[in-house]
Amino acid sequence: MVPLVFAPVSRPVRASAHRLRQPFPGTIPLQEKPAIQPATIRQPPGQCRSSFVLLLLFCLVTGCATSTNKWVALRSTPRNPLTESLGLLTKQGPKPTERTLQLLRRYNLHEDLEGDRRELLVKLGEIEKRSPNRENVYAQAELAYVVGKRAERGSHSEKALEYYGAAVLHSYSYLFDEKYATVSNPYDPEFRRACDLYNAALEGTLRIVQEQNSLQPGTTQHIKTANHDCRLEVRLQSNDWHADDIDHFEFVTDYEVHGLRNHYHNFGLGVPLIAVRRKHEGEDPREEYYPEDLSFPVTAFLRVNLAAANESTVQTAVLELFDPLNQPMVQVASHNVPLETDLSTPLAHTLSQPALDDTRLSTLGLLKPEKVKQVQGLYMLEPFQEDKIPVLMVHGLWSSPVTWMEMFNDLRSDPQIRKHYQFWFYLYPTGQPFWFSAAQMREDLADMRQKVDPEGRFPALDQTILVGHSMGGLVSKLQTVDSGNDFWSTLSEHPFSELQADEELREGLAQTFFFDPNPSIRRVITIGTPHRGSEFANDTTRWLGRKLIRIPTKLMQGKHQLIARNPGFFRKDAPLDINTSIDSLEPKSPLLPVLLTAHCSSWVKYNNIMGELPAEGIASWFSSGKGDGVVTLESARLENAESQIVVPADHSLVHRHPQSILEVRRILLQQVAEIRNYTYGDQINQVSIPQQSIREARIQSELPLPTSTSNIDSEIAQEATPILAK
Repeated sequence: MVPLVFAPVSRPVRASAHRLRQPFPGTIPLQEKPAIQPATIRQPPGQCRSSFVLLLLFCLVTGCATSTNKWVALRSTPRNPLTESLGLLTKQGPKPTERTLQLLRRYNLHEDLEGDRRELLVKLGEIEKRSPNRENVYAQAELAYVVGKRAERGSHSEKALEYYGAAVLHSYSYLFDEKYATVSNPYDPEFRRACDLYNAALEGTLRIVQEQNSLQPGTTQHIKTANHDCRLEVRLQSNDWHADDIDHFEFVTDYEVHGLRNHYHNFGLGVPLIAVRRKHEGEDPREEYYPEDLSFPVTAFLRVNLAAANESTVQTAVLELFDPLNQPMVQVASHNVPLETDLSTPLAHTLSQPALDDTRLSTLGLLKPEKVKQVQGLYMLEPFQEDKIPVLMVHGLWSSPVTWMEMFNDLRSDPQIRKHYQFWFYLYPTGQPFWFSAAQMREDLADMRQKVDPEGRFPALDQTILVGHSMGGLVSKLQTVDSGNDFWSTLSEHPFSELQADEELREGLAQTFFFDPNPSIRRVITIGTPHRGSEFANDTTRWLGRKLIRIPTKLMQGKHQLIARNPGFFRKDAPLDINTSIDSLEPKSPLLPVLLTAHCSSWVKYNNIMGELPAEGIASWFSSGKGDGVVTLESARLENAESQIVVPADHSLVHRHPQSILEVRRILLQQVAEIRNYTYGDQINQVSIPQQSIREARIQSELPLPTSTSNIDSEIAQEATPILAK
């Protein structure tokens, strides 16, 4: 059998990110499944249990399980905070609240409710002119919204638009008009209902406008009703997204979020929207890192010119579309007003795209690595921001970037985290040995830096933090160690320069076994990582993996070529038969102890999170020792970690556990504090230079390879650049 390790790292030009949108084939057809024969080897109890679990899981994924990818569901009725107070869904509703009815009774206008509501609003307007009062203007806003809602039910769009506009005007006046002598009471429930009236009426207006025209940023819409004529300018207020980035909008209130434990919705003013991004081909080099149909949050806010509101001339209104990730507040006159925001629904909307089906993507990456190679690489769910520190999340075996969405959703909700960090995700085929994946990631990181920052002008990129779950932790750690000659020595005692192979295969081996630490990575957080291997990778599971994981024909030819052209060149115990990721994670895998003792970069810090199942119950039956059921605590322990904690979670959930997410948050905030404490010129602020030339010189030289990174430190450029610590 052919080890993936001998595959050349150079591969066809990486498909652009929109390939991720192409529908992946389903799970392996039934006729392609190999017959599973029972193992004849007598195994220890722990090994039997892990084998049984993996067999069961393979059965579920390849034949018995139904793939689901439903992160959001359309509501039968849009969510509306006024539903109960105004009886929007009742047969008698919508109807005004008791507080508004009380005001009408006080002015002897309660019977006018049975007549022309427009006349009633005119009478209330006259009372407001004579005696301005917030209670009066609130009643006008509420009644106008009720009339507009009834008109919308009757399919009278123009009338609904007229009254929704009046409700926006009156609620805005309640909140901001300075003609009122007394300050509004924020403890009064009426104050919050006024906010809800503004938001709901504005949403009703935008729905009608979008049906009739389009809410495309940079355009001006002409809105004409029986009594008003308005020019609506639509402006996108964002430093990162642009008007031509937006394909269309959808309303957050139409969707119910599933699959995310926490839903981050902040109260304020405005209408939260889902902005679906338009794909741009062949323009910005950063474009390839955005998946197709990426959604991002936007909040629509309408400023009202109260002074000109009652004039009969054509009015001009500005609808501002804010990016709440960067601007959660808006200034109105002398007030700083929080925007109504929803960060989780747009994320769930993105995850609902068929190409991001975690089950299919994970299974293909494990069983058919070649298919996922076409879309492997870095992905961004936010715009690239040159002044923010990247946090690159690396998934583990039988997984995909979707596994990080719980942590991403929680971390991004923290204003301090999103102020300083941007989140990236790495997708790779998990069926291959982890050191091969590490070589590909090394190449992809260098390629990304060359594309987005070829001159090294963005110092924040030199503070990159890697977060790896399970095998992803090993892939991540391999980005930060000096290979020296140690990794090559597991294959051969002969110098690499004596190897006989064609150039492509030779270069692939060189990139896999000879590498320098990435000088832009400052910290690695490993979660549930088998630093000393996993008992889950035993004789049975390794046999099963070889049967199910497809090894490309090209790799078989490469191995035969190496052996034929280099007789007696390789060690007898060389990892030539390590064909799959499961093989590479076996506790006796020869590269694991090398990685454990490899010289780590002096500028990198490590943090470690381990999972531990309860000592009793069904879950503990699957574990042969203390640990998360797949990785023992002994294997998960990392000697040189700056911090190390144990959380009560199994292997598949340890990175989603609240305690793990809080620990990652703590580490990220600690990193910001440390950067602020460094003075100008310290090593952490140094600009990195590409290490490719250094690695090539080592391989081609007849001199022995270095065993430490002391010389790398001197090769890093000494020019110091201040980090933008905000």
